[in-house]
Amino acid sequence: MQVKAGPLLSKINYPADLKQYSEADLEQISQELRQYIIDVVSVNGGHFGSSLGVVELTVALHYALNTPYDKLVWDVGHQAYGHKILTGRRELFHTNRIYKGISGFPKISESEYDTFGVGHSSTSISAALGMAVASQIKGETDRQHVAVIGDGAMTAGLAFEGLNHAGIENSNVLVILNDNCMSIDPNVGALKEYLTSITTSKSYNRFRDDISNVLAGLSKLGPNAHKYVKKIEKSIKGTLLKQSNLFEALNFRYFGPVDGHDVKRLASIVKDLKEIPGPKLLHCITVKGKGFALAEKDQTKWHAPGLFDKITGEIKKSIPDKPQPPKYQDVFGHTMVELAEANAKIVGITPAMPSGSSLNIMMKAMPTRAFDVGIAEQHAVTFSAGLAAQGLVPFCNIYSSFMQRAYDQVIHDVAIQKLNVVFCLDRAGLAGADGATHHGAYDIAYMRCIPNLVVSSPMNEEELRNLMFTAQQENAGPFVIRYPRGNGVMPDWKRPFKALEIGKGRKICDGEEVAILTIGHVGNFAVEARAELNSEGIYPAHYDLRFVKPLDEQMLHEVFSKYKHIITVEDGSLPGGVGSAVLEFMADNGYNANAIRLGIPDEFIEHGEQSELWAECGYDKASIIEAVRKVGTKRTTNTMVG
Repeated sequence: MQVKAGPLLSKINYPADLKQYSEADLEQISQELRQYIIDVVSVNGGHFGSSLGVVELTVALHYALNTPYDKLVWDVGHQAYGHKILTGRRELFHTNRIYKGISGFPKISESEYDTFGVGHSSTSISAALGMAVASQIKGETDRQHVAVIGDGAMTAGLAFEGLNHAGIENSNVLVILNDNCMSIDPNVGALKEYLTSITTSKSYNRFRDDISNVLAGLSKLGPNAHKYVKKIEKSIKGTLLKQSNLFEALNFRYFGPVDGHDVKRLASIVKDLKEIPGPKLLHCITVKGKGFALAEKDQTKWHAPGLFDKITGEIKKSIPDKPQPPKYQDVFGHTMVELAEANAKIVGITPAMPSGSSLNIMMKAMPTRAFDVGIAEQHAVTFSAGLAAQGLVPFCNIYSSFMQRAYDQVIHDVAIQKLNVVFCLDRAGLAGADGATHHGAYDIAYMRCIPNLVVSSPMNEEELRNLMFTAQQENAGPFVIRYPRGNGVMPDWKRPFKALEIGKGRKICDGEEVAILTIGHVGNFAVEARAELNSEGIYPAHYDLRFVKPLDEQMLHEVFSKYKHIITVEDGSLPGGVGSAVLEFMADNGYNANAIRLGIPDEFIEHGEQSELWAECGYDKASIIEAVRKVGTKRTTNTMVG
């Protein structure tokens, strides 16, 4: 369904069109842009609160800057819907995050206005600095470089690394800190408290504007005045805030805090800041979900609410007529509480995803034993290692694609030291509409090559519970449990715990000629495929590996001794994945079978519904059936017919 834009917005296809309007028109344009986002997202879904919170900032930036010549870098990117609408994609915006439609994040291949592809947080400052240094080298001294980063993203180490380097380069970089005290969940940590102290300092805010005017006059007094102006300004800021300014200490000129919803003033400030050389930081105070009352009130719920009624605010959810299986993440969350009640050593850790991972269930039940460490995956892993070194059993819950950011810590701080850290990798496999930046395609490949690690994946909710129970047993060591986004298959999932033998798979059923080997949730696709094949007279065997590392070699010896066709199915990358591990076993043990590997191919998979992507990659139920039909034989009463 196409949504009609307002009278001014409908005439803006690119920033050049925006510049034809006066500053007085910017408020109406912002209102129309906000309404357009509400109208489209309510019927198509997507990220919501983040983009509403930066509508005025988006309009002001494209009005004041000369994009795309000036480089505008969005952090994370789910706040860039307004940016997409103003840069040639309004007519395509209804396809946002839909299969074969435009991406929900900035993407270099999609538009020249998307200067840097994003999806994970805290990359904007480093990227903008790289662009600024490149411009210096090329002699493009008039080019602006702007990084828009949220206060949640500022908690990651990479953001501080970028700030630290930018402070000594003296490059033409403007960092805009979008401060709304939120990432997906409320922000945590000392930085949040520091920004709050700036925001709420009445003395600082009362004198800020008068002081800036005085200093601006002093700067005209002579060639040496600038350095004295900076010293005076820094001293006043430090005195009024009763502490040194963090950003000034990193050699950034600090401006703010300013109202991030005053579009005319923002446009004026950005124009002024273009004339000031060197690294600068503009601190904007915004409200996530601005302009939609329910989103302002419950910012976590409205981060990405799905479809909703824009009038009543009712989030549309289908009501099933029978009990449904739970989400894997909720099984994790409730099981954490059960395990922690029985084992006082268990603690939970997540990097800024308590609601996304359902660790918030434990945080509510046991607030002193569950930790949100902010968007800081590397810290989350090493913090977990420190806990484990002192005898606790940390369950570190990180999305599979985010775990990539902490790979060295897994090896150096956990695996080498054989510490009992349990990594619960949520969103393993194809994550859906968030696309390539969020698919958990690589964890099997990058985890199974690390010594001392146990790497596992449950086929259903009961298996997830049992793997979590097994992982906290004495001397279990470093333990990885990967599971997908979405629902499982067992409405009746809460069953007594059972310790599993590490490295032991299970045979689902015997068969003839063909053996299907699966890992994790995709085993359920094979169960469905086998039922349909049986009705045709084709009877493949099915084995659930359960563990990628160590492999169940006894079971694999049985498989290669009995079956001449082996089909492996996984929701991970084919290079280095489970299929590769099975082929390695076959080669190492002198077996010779016809092996077919189904999984994620050696390419980046775009966004879409999970079912659409499973089919595209060729490991859904239909793909398994097709693979078996090609090599299996159909049984008749007395003979085998090819």
